[in-house]
Amino acid sequence: MVAGEVPGRADVVVVGSGHNGLVSAVLLARTGLDVLVLEAADVIGGATRTEKPFPKVPELRHSTGSYLLGLMPPELLAALDVRIPVLRRDPHYFLPTPGGVGSPYLLFGADAAATRAQLAEVFSPADAAADEALQAELAALRDDVAPAWLSEPLSVEETADRYVRPTLRQVFIDLVRGSVADYLARFDFRSELLVSMYAVTDGLSGLNAGPDDPGTGHNFLVHNMCRLPGSGGTWMIAEGGMGTVSRIFAEAARASGARIVTGAPVTAITLDGGAASGVVLGDGRQISAEVVLGACDPYRLMELLPDDALPTTLSSRMTAVRRTGSTLKLNLALRGLPRFSCLPEDAASPFGSTIHLLPGSASLTGGAGESPMAALRAMWADVRAGRLPEEPTIEWYLHTTVDPSLADPGGHHSSALFVQSVPYELDGTTWEAALPGYVDKLVSICERYAPGTGDLIADAVPLPPPGIEAHFGITGGHIHHVDNTVSFADRMPYATGIDGVYAGSAGCHPAGSVIGAAGHNAAQRILADLGR
Repeated sequence: MVAGEVPGRADVVVVGSGHNGLVSAVLLARTGLDVLVLEAADVIGGATRTEKPFPKVPELRHSTGSYLLGLMPPELLAALDVRIPVLRRDPHYFLPTPGGVGSPYLLFGADAAATRAQLAEVFSPADAAADEALQAELAALRDDVAPAWLSEPLSVEETADRYVRPTLRQVFIDLVRGSVADYLARFDFRSELLVSMYAVTDGLSGLNAGPDDPGTGHNFLVHNMCRLPGSGGTWMIAEGGMGTVSRIFAEAARASGARIVTGAPVTAITLDGGAASGVVLGDGRQISAEVVLGACDPYRLMELLPDDALPTTLSSRMTAVRRTGSTLKLNLALRGLPRFSCLPEDAASPFGSTIHLLPGSASLTGGAGESPMAALRAMWADVRAGRLPEEPTIEWYLHTTVDPSLADPGGHHSSALFVQSVPYELDGTTWEAALPGYVDKLVSICERYAPGTGDLIADAVPLPPPGIEAHFGITGGHIHHVDNTVSFADRMPYATGIDGVYAGSAGCHPAGSVIGAAGHNAAQRILADLGR
């Protein structure tokens, strides 16, 4: 539906058509409720989109926001009765070093024994043993914590008591409350680069935090909750890009009777007698509803409510944990595939994998510079001071090598750099002024590992945190809505304390990412409160 066809009333209005809002719409509409999903943008999906963002390569399809699917619970997909086509990446992990053929590298996938052999050869047998112990503990925690994701959140301690096996309860509490650096230190890794690799990939991704900050352990646990069938505990590519996820959910919502309207920005949530009465659109039209579900980020939801409507304790708590985004996404259209100088000719293709460009990787080849963990701490110090880091961490990927459906007729490749961390506001300059030069710097970092990369770039569309905010409508450009250092019952609650007003986005339990559990849990809470 388009904005001109908006009805005057609904049982439930869902504000935002991100994946969580669409999950809620499916579950609510199936009970016979009249559900209306309102989306400010002209496309559905929130940050779960497949777009054609490149002016110079107009037919190349690309996941502009979220780019991998890993954390969605299989039980949720079963409850929705949907199937998302996913493609496993094998190998899925590539850590190059900036040297010629013969320089060490990691390139591993489904073969666990081969991975252990690589870790022992590139780092040490002690590191391989430490990694095995880490993975075993994470597997146990993953199994224990999984049911908690599709339930109302408890405190960390209550979650441990209810869900986690006794031998791991204190480990779980310390991990969630503590830092990723402290957690990894328990395993006696000998290689600091290996510790840095895990700290970045799973602990810092999307966070406004450094490796020693409390709560980064929670983000580490979240990023190790991959349980999709066939994944082998890894992240996978949604065939057709991440827009496939939102499209399939939207189709299920419509089939269940929900209506989805794009180009319909909500400017206010109205209350009558302290309870939800509906919403107001940007053009002044009002829609009455008994229930309003904010599938937008929590801070946008708070802005839509009348002043002082939320309970003071909740408003103060959410204000205290508010953070801006610290991620830069450099979307790229490539004419061809880069050539990594450390790889021999007979190496497996690295392009389906996530390519990890880490500060300090030269330490494997005897290069000079800061130690890997010192480099991470220096990066975070730069961000806190409003400076663009000289040595950010980068995840680089090229999805067309695994999913050719994204390619254009010219054979261009859909690629991107996921850069962590950068400031939201820059000290002494602006993003508009600094971005072109920083893009050049990021490309030059890629050139260290794959000379000639710059010549392959047909187009580039950078999204620093303010650009993420503008493009996807996420407050502060924070891809997790609420920083994933905030966990379980400390995140935005599904029931806001205002009758009929609920929250159900990535800012709620269990965490920010493309999970969908928040949409499920918010819908279940609404149905329980309505006596359904």
